[in-house]
Amino acid sequence: MADKFAIVTGASTGIGFELASIAAENGYDLLVVADEPLIDAAARDFKLHGVEVTSLEADLSTLDGVDKLLAATGGRRIDLLCANAGRGLGRGFLDQDVADWRRVVDTNITGTLYLLQHVLKDMVARDEGKVLITGSIAGFIPGAFQAVYNGTKAFVDSFADAIRNEIKDAKGVTVTTLMPGPVETEFFDRAGMLDTSVGASESKSDPADVARDGWDALMKGDAHIVSGWKNKIQAAVAHVTPASVLAEQHRKMAEPGTADKG
Repeated sequence: MADKFAIVTGASTGIGFELASIAAENGYDLLVVADEPLIDAAARDFKLHGVEVTSLEADLSTLDGVDKLLAATGGRRIDLLCANAGRGLGRGFLDQDVADWRRVVDTNITGTLYLLQHVLKDMVARDEGKVLITGSIAGFIPGAFQAVYNGTKAFVDSFADAIRNEIKDAKGVTVTTLMPGPVETEFFDRAGMLDTSVGASESKSDPADVARDGWDALMKGDAHIVSGWKNKIQAAVAHVTPASVLAEQHRKMAEPGTADKG
């Protein structure tokens, strides 16, 4: 058993898988969690680094799922948390089922906050710990045809800034927000967006690069990291562009059928 313990959510694929791999390489025992059986296969990869790995299939859109995660720690001190689990949803809001958009909200916001509240209380009490929250530059952009997802990321980005200020007296605790743009993962398939311009694009970021950016910022205790120079430019431009213009630009990327338009 290592003397360092990390939790990584959404660790079966994509950014979460890469974050968990980096943590294992750096000697952290792991609790890795996802809402699919693939998490067990991912855990076998992480174990190759010689650390202790516990895998858990749990639905982190529910409080019960987060409670299962917390119970799986066995009361062990959590040194590092990568709150990476997230869910997307494309197409027009009026065409979406309530159960589908609610699961996005409950995964990206409710479950994330419930987990953060539990973990951060202990970290602040002992004045030690690191948290990485996966936000998105989508939080800066009104997401036409991806409205619920972008709205949840706007919440997450803002919440992280607020909670960082609330706990600023706990000098040994850091909260870092990782804000990527589109990443080459299963996200767009699961969100039903493969027929969109952004979903079909071949210029999405590599999840390994995004995870490395996030990890480096986490280790330095940085408040934020926008991964990728193109995304840094887009984030900067979003702060000075009218919301109506941003929404129209996003529509051209995310409206169904735009994949054939380049």
